[in-house]
Amino acid sequence: MPYFTAKQGQSERICKVAADVVCAILLATFSIVFFGVLGGILAFAILEVCLLALDWVMPSEDDAAGAVR
Repeated sequence: MPYFTAKQGQSERICKVAADVVCAILLATFSIVFFGVLGGILAFAILEVCLLALDWVMPSEDDAAGAVR
């Protein structure tokens, strides 16, 4: 799934990036609080990699029908 689709406008793209930054800061804060500094950074990195991988494999409307990645 592309991060930005062809149908999204400029304001929607800006809001999407801003929401992702706020969520990342919140997740990093929770990770550090629950797992300590080193464990929190590692947990945050693993979580972000998993979220990005999930975004990459999800189909979008822009993909051709039956397309396999």
